[in-house]
Amino acid sequence: SYKYHITMEDIPPSYREKTGIELLDVDLRIKPADAFFNLFTSESYHVKRFISAAFRKRLQEILLETTFDIVQLETLFMCPYIDTVRRYSTAKIVLRAHNIEHRIWQRIAAETRNPLKKWYLRHLAMTLKTYEEHIVTRVDGVAAITPTDEKYFLKLHPSSTTIPFGVDPEHYANRAGQVEYPSLFSLGSMNWFPNAEGIKWFLLNVWPDIHEQFPDLKYYLAGREMPSWMRNLNLPNVIVLGEIKDASEFLSSKAVMIVPLFSGSGIRIKIIEGMAAGKTIISTSLGAEGIAYTNHENILIANAPCEFFDMISVCVADKRLFEKTGKQARVLIQTHYLPQKLVQNLIGFYQQLVR
Repeated sequence: SYKYHITMEDIPPSYREKTGIELLDVDLRIKPADAFFNLFTSESYHVKRFISAAFRKRLQEILLETTFDIVQLETLFMCPYIDTVRRYSTAKIVLRAHNIEHRIWQRIAAETRNPLKKWYLRHLAMTLKTYEEHIVTRVDGVAAITPTDEKYFLKLHPSSTTIPFGVDPEHYANRAGQVEYPSLFSLGSMNWFPNAEGIKWFLLNVWPDIHEQFPDLKYYLAGREMPSWMRNLNLPNVIVLGEIKDASEFLSSKAVMIVPLFSGSGIRIKIIEGMAAGKTIISTSLGAEGIAYTNHENILIANAPCEFFDMISVCVADKRLFEKTGKQARVLIQTHYLPQKLVQNLIGFYQQLVR
């Protein structure tokens, strides 16, 4: 898509060879006229944008060329192609659910103050929920990304399981001697509304008191597609880096990761990556939702400005606690989120469906 555009040259040759991955441009831009007229239908505008005649044609060709045991639909937005898969393949169809999609928009709508925008977002959430609850019954299995999501999908489909996002901690070099301590940072795609919304909340409600208490403490903002208001920030000791060349190196070099999320669903990959790198994470209950964490052991949970202030103060004042929390976070990843184990669980789920 235009937002996440890549070329074949951007993909490592070994990955291309192993997967046979193909790229096809699809126009996902929001068109005002289409969005307006969609208000008078019961269709989900979110899903409709992903329907492409060219994509359907290429999918049909692939299904005719090769026999598959499993066709995995990556996210709800690939579900418009279920009919094509059923027509040209006898494979079992698995929905890989990254989120409960309609809950994201319900939560965004709940946080929106503009009445007209709130009404429109509620409409989008309602049509998306109707589609999601119907389409889940048409696949053969659901691979949810968190236990929380699995509970929801089990009510709709008996063949649902949890396969979380996995990372290899060895990919995150131990650069303890190079960590800027104390320091705060946030890392993520800022064109995703919940991320930008959470950062704005933190800057308005938490940062002024933090800066007053710790005038030398720096807060780094890094991520792609930053909105103009974020790029033009002129706040003391808030350093806006924008998109960075090496996210892993940046992650390793800073101390405390701030994840102030109040909407969204699924699992926050940046928290998992931060834990793998041995970072101390301060996040909301919703931000850490779906992760097998223990508060005050491998993560610090804060839901109000005063709680964020207290957790940050503890991390700045007590380096031993900061280091201990980061180490326990890395142990959590090694215990629950290693890719090798998760792959075997997914293969086992596939085998059950095929049998």
